[in-house]
Amino acid sequence: MDDLLEYENLVFSIISKYGNYFDRDDLYQVGMIGLIDAYKHFDNSVGVKFSSYAYYYILGEVTKFVRENRSVKVGKEMIRLNSSIEKCRDMMRQRLGREPTDTEVSLFLEIDEEKIGEVRSTMQEVRSLDCYYDEDVSMYNSVACYDNGMNATVLDLKAAISRLSDEEKLLIDARYYQEMTQSEASKKLGISQVQVSRKEGKILEKLRCTL
Repeated sequence: MDDLLEYENLVFSIISKYGNYFDRDDLYQVGMIGLIDAYKHFDNSVGVKFSSYAYYYILGEVTKFVRENRSVKVGKEMIRLNSSIEKCRDMMRQRLGREPTDTEVSLFLEIDEEKIGEVRSTMQEVRSLDCYYDEDVSMYNSVACYDNGMNATVLDLKAAISRLSDEEKLLIDARYYQEMTQSEASKKLGISQVQVSRKEGKILEKLRCTL
């Protein structure tokens, strides 16, 4: 267990995105479960660093917890009201040639101005949480989920990666094995960060199609 505590910062880095929506202690416990599970299944012959291997176990447990315990729930009435507000804003932008105020929208729709603020706040929180969740789950599903019952998938993924061009392999190695940021990878590969982002997206899509 002492060895695992060396990777506590990895757990904290993953759960930090959800700290405003879920209890930090709960997230930590869930993250540690993923870390322990990764430790039990780790095989040095896989050829990746333990931190890279554990990342997806931890992320999988955390995103599962987020999905099952999501506290931000939006009722149908709130969704309908938000739709009406957005349509009203679009129409008023065209007529006024500027962004309408909440007061103008409330007068047009004949609803309380505070209600408009409440809808906006709720929807922003949902979008923020969805952004974190979708981004992480996409990465989790795209690259590698190392699990006892998924050995065939791991082998298929390795085979798919082996068929990539040398340039594509270098990018994948930099991003997922050396754990570089897109900015760091762009400097190493001698291309812009935008190019790294675009190329990475295309590579991940290619890998998805082959699995």
